[in-house]
Amino acid sequence: MAHPSQLGFQDAASPVMEELLHFHDHALMIVFLISTLVLYIIVAMVSTKLTNKYILDSQEIEIIWTILPAIILILIALPSLRILYLMDEINDPHLTIKAVGHQWYWSYEYTDYEDLGFDSYMIPTQDLTPGQFRLLEADHRMVIPVESPIRVLITAEDVLHSWAVPALGVKMDAVPGRLNQTAFITSRPGVYYGQCSEICGANHSFMPIVVEAVPLEHFENWSSLMLEDA
Repeated sequence: MAHPSQLGFQDAASPVMEELLHFHDHALMIVFLISTLVLYIIVAMVSTKLTNKYILDSQEIEIIWTILPAIILILIALPSLRILYLMDEINDPHLTIKAVGHQWYWSYEYTDYEDLGFDSYMIPTQDLTPGQFRLLEADHRMVIPVESPIRVLITAEDVLHSWAVPALGVKMDAVPGRLNQTAFITSRPGVYYGQCSEICGANHSFMPIVVEAVPLEHFENWSSLMLEDA
């Protein structure tokens, strides 16, 4: 969960998000080094009137500043492509959930069960209990087992939505008439919050996403109770 004045990302709750954080730090250090070098050159040029005839026309320097950026781009591109393929990889999911975006709420269908599905609405501010987050808490959470591959099929019924949970490194557009899919594994139990990340109308800010990761035994108990209530 993000907190006020936070400068970095939320703590990673999935292996893919951990990889994304590492890549962010890797790319940030490269940008920092380039910025430092450029700043040093600018200061040196402004603060001195000395010139060097070998710098004014030097084949060696031109070769260096042509090859060096290419090497830097390779150092950024290779890890980026690796993570891109990791994010698209879906291997034998233990559970499949269909998330449907509506104006303005989410509905979830557990396709591995016969009649397990529910709508998830934001809890109004006046109905919140102590400890719940305003504009982020939902009356029904998407409950999943921890450390299990989860596949989420995402679509929309009316307009464009986007199903996003930052701590899990998941963001996928919900498009009417199209079924997109994404997958993730939660590395620890917890409650993870997200919001619709596509401007979908007047109440765009009021359709939060709440994912609760629990141990497998607790998930089985929860699913049994939901099926009995259905």
